[in-house]
Amino acid sequence: MEAQKLSAQEIIQFIGNAEKKTRVKVTLSGMPSFKAAGFLAENGRPNFKALANKGIQVLGDFHTHYSLKIIIGDWQAVRPLLSGLTENKDYTLELEGRNSAVPLLDTREINARIEPGAIIRDQVTIGDSAVIMMGAIINIGAEIGEGTMIDMGAILGGRATVGKNSHIGAGAVLAGVIEPASAEPVRVGDNVLVGANAVVIEGVQVGSGSVVAAGAIVTQDVPENVVVAGVPARIIKEIDEQTQQKTALEDALRNL
Repeated sequence: MEAQKLSAQEIIQFIGNAEKKTRVKVTLSGMPSFKAAGFLAENGRPNFKALANKGIQVLGDFHTHYSLKIIIGDWQAVRPLLSGLTENKDYTLELEGRNSAVPLLDTREINARIEPGAIIRDQVTIGDSAVIMMGAIINIGAEIGEGTMIDMGAILGGRATVGKNSHIGAGAVLAGVIEPASAEPVRVGDNVLVGANAVVIEGVQVGSGSVVAAGAIVTQDVPENVVVAGVPARIIKEIDEQTQQKTALEDALRNL
């Protein structure tokens, strides 16, 4: 499933024009203030249609005062329903963000393995049989190729691109660029291994078949089929048979 590829300027417009939301989840045992919030129907019961029109989801038995209830929606819409109630006594509140402009990606139809705890924002492209591990953070506009693994805690900034059958190691950072719009994001080719905690600076391109050693900081373009290491990263060797064996990816990890 592919998102529409957006330029930096289109992403800026997308964020600038998006409705900013502060989504909350309220769990309460008392009765919400339907009347004070203007959500009471003429029959004296909650007006669930009016609630839905305001983007408010309600779950539970709202006819019994002390039964457990859940309210989900934007804080500005939900707040009047809590009038007269005391937080941490009558209800608890979970907050996802504040004035968020970019929702999380709907991953239900993506043909990839995505582990719990990964944070993937909207407008991200993920190829078939890719693997996104726990704690990975992938920003808007990023692209991940088929069979590529993004390991634990790795960060792909806005518009960062990784090709097919590559591996971005745990804690690695591929710097993204949304502003300034004229700047270029990181681009990583096919069959690339980026070691743990390596950092690839914005605008850098890493050629296909290359290896970035763990902890390296890459500030210049990397040609194809070489190994770079150090701070700043420099070419230390060309890819040979021994290096290929040590850095070979495991297809079984990409099975769905």
